[in-house]
Amino acid sequence: MPLPQIAMRFIVLWIWLLLGSAASASAADEGAIARGAYLAAAGGCEACHTDKKAGTPPFSGGRPLATRYGIFYGPNITPDPVTGIGKWTEVDFHRAMHEGKDPDGDYLYPVFPYVSFTKMTDGDVADLYAYLMSRPPVDRLSHPQDVKLLLRWRYILIGWRKLFFTPGLLKPDPKQSAEWNRGRYLAEAVVHCQECHTPRNFLGGLDGAHPYAGNPHGPDGNDAPDITSDLHDGIGKWKLDDIAEVLKSGMTPDGDYVGQGMSEVVDGTSHLTEADRHAIAVYVKSLAPKPQTPK
Repeated sequence: MPLPQIAMRFIVLWIWLLLGSAASASAADEGAIARGAYLAAAGGCEACHTDKKAGTPPFSGGRPLATRYGIFYGPNITPDPVTGIGKWTEVDFHRAMHEGKDPDGDYLYPVFPYVSFTKMTDGDVADLYAYLMSRPPVDRLSHPQDVKLLLRWRYILIGWRKLFFTPGLLKPDPKQSAEWNRGRYLAEAVVHCQECHTPRNFLGGLDGAHPYAGNPHGPDGNDAPDITSDLHDGIGKWKLDDIAEVLKSGMTPDGDYVGQGMSEVVDGTSHLTEADRHAIAVYVKSLAPKPQTPK
């Protein structure tokens, strides 16, 4: 075969391989973005990072969250390079989710629930990053945190972290079913149910002796109820379908609807598949009653 023909075939093959590789990468990116969108909905990212009352764009920050330690404002997490997280690398994002640190290594306030997010898999965190980076950038400065004086020096969080933060992925329990483990992963790591439904001690750490037993001093003054299987104070009389229905529509077994705090959670969990909502229900239904929640 003449040399020019060989060269031409080589060029055609090279172009074909290049286009095929680009198409595969594009398909992979679209898949990651779709999976990330699903996780962002489940985790309620938009609820905390969007000031809906002010009519601001999604994820552009500003939503206030009142706590006993001050008012925290969700930051801008759009890919704007100046006011958002556009300059964050995927490694930076993993560090925030898994270690509770920003790109400079400074500690993040645990009002950002990295205590739960640290349990997410690397793949899910990568997908969430891909989704956020696909959103339209919004040039909007994040509102400064209005916290008590002592907490303005973030380095003091090192003591809090030693007491209440254990980084690491959530390992499946081999004694439980795949559905139970899926529900546990979603509830513990992604939807971070404990962040509201577990009481906190005076230092703001989750009370490990009363998981899911209710928090009368929740964010924005909400009273998050006991969701253990306690027959009197919890949801022990609820069926699996009752729990799944709350996650889908916000309607409780008695025909009432959940309040504002939980309704924002439902805005996200309503986008989950029926299978994932049922898995969460299976896990929550297995939660044993705990001693009475401290008041």
